[in-house]
Formats: sequence, structure tokens, C-alpha cells
Amino acid sequence: MSNKSIFGLIAALILVVVAWNSFFVVTQIERAIVLQFGRVVEADVPPGVHFKLPFVQDVKKFDGRLLTLDTPTQRFLTLEKKALMVDSYAKWRVDNVQRFYTATSGLRSLAEERLSRQLESGLRNEVARRTLHEVVSGERDQLMADITESLNASVQRELGIEVLDVRVKAIDLPSEVNRSVYERMSSEREREAREHRAKGRELAEGIRADADRQQRVILAEAFREAEQIRGEGDAQAASIYADAYNKDAEFYSFYRSLQAYRESFGDKSDILVLDPDSEFFRYLQGGGSR
Repeated sequence: MSNKSIFGLIAALILVVVAWNSFFVVTQIERAIVLQFGRVVEADVPPGVHFKLPFVQDVKKFDGRLLTLDTPTQRFLTLEKKALMVDSYAKWRVDNVQRFYTATSGLRSLAEERLSRQLESGLRNEVARRTLHEVVSGERDQLMADITESLNASVQRELGIEVLDVRVKAIDLPSEVNRSVYERMSSEREREAREHRAKGRELAEGIRADADRQQRVILAEAFREAEQIRGEGDAQAASIYADAYNKDAEFYSFYRSLQAYRESFGDKSDILVLDPDSEFFRYLQGGGSR
């Protein structure tokens, strides 16, 4: 191979290297900046193919997608000084590329470390302003909205990243107070159960007393109606007897005497001591021949 060919091959290789270091590609999921001797000369490079000065300028690329910071469970105190174990996470992404690079040197781990500290501090402040009930259920959504807003304003200014959402995955009590809380809840439920039973017994006694009163009223009314009907029947019977007696007084007297004899002498063991001339034996002695 001649010297001319060697020089041509070397020149071609140099051109390839220069071209390779002159062009770069930024994808849709990346954010990039161009540095010249460590100084930012282009802050936010859009997606596409771009040119830079070879060996003089350098390109730094960062993940532009939505990222998740999953923080470890932290212990916080509420307004009543009650301890809670809070597990949370944050959704964030790079917003200001130049500020992000300046604050973190483009290191995601450093950015997440600083973001985690600020998230912990923000959660501690927000939880400390609320009661246990408000943190758990009453103002939980408002708590997450407040911490998202305050954290986003802080990290955009300091780190150049945007926090889109902060969520609390779980809120639990510390293990050392779980037992006492469960016991207190159990005693509270037992107290409520006793109250419900007492109210039920009171209501049952009222229903039972009202039923007894209604029973007495119904029996009294039934007895009154029965006595009234019995009285009317006795009156009608007496009237019939009186009419029959007035039609034939002698026969009526004779018939009643026969009934008296039948009832008096119905049992052979009965003993009746009377004067033979008594009015009771009038029809046996031939009186009333008619």
C-alpha cells in the first residue's frame, strides 16, 4: 500500500471520528444540554439530530420521563403528639435541565436523595398540623395536595425538577402502640355493645309493659261485654219465667216443685230433715189436686 493510500485512510478515519463527535441524537424520552469547557451553552436541546463542536463541546443527556421516588416508611407525630408510620411516594421529572445539572451534576441518585429529604420534611410539617383523624381520613386528600404544591415549588427552585404528585400509600401505627390501640378499640366497642343491649332491654320492657296493659284492657273490655251479655240473658230468662208464671201460676209452682224434688232426692244417700207438714211436701200430700 502506498503512502498516499495510507494518508487517505487516516484522513477518512479522522473525518469519521470528527463526524461521530459532531452529531448527536436526542430521543423523545430524553432531556439534554450542551457544555463547552464545563459551561452550559445550550440549556434545553429538543429531540432530534443536532450538531456540536467536536472535542470542544460535550452533551449531557438525562431521562425525561416521569419517574417515581419510593421513600421508606417514616415515623411522624400528629397534632396530638401521636406517632404514625407513613409510607409515601412521589412522581417527578426533570423540568429545568440547566438547573437540574447545576444542582445535581445530572446524577439521578443525588436528585432523589435531596428530593427524599424535602419530601420527608414536608410530610412531617403537614402531619404535625393535623390530628390523627384528619391525617387518616378527614383531610388525607388535602394533605397530599398541600405537600405536592409546596414540594413542587421548592424543588423547582432548587433542583429544577417538577413534582407532579405525592401519594400516601399506607398509614399505620407504630408496633409498640398497636396493642394498646386495639385494646382501647375493643373496650370502646364493648362499651357501645353494653349501651345497645341496655337500650334494647329498655325498649323490650316498654314493649312488654304496653302489651300487658293492652292485654288487661282487652280482658277487662271482654269481661264487661260478657257480663253485659250475661245480664241481658238473665233478664230475658227472668222475663220468660215471669211470663210463664203469670200464665199459670199453679202449674209453674208444681213444675218448680218437681224440679226441687228431683234435685233433692237424686242421690239415695242424701238425707233431708223436714217437717212433714212443710210447704215443701205440699204436692206430695195431695195438695194441688188440679
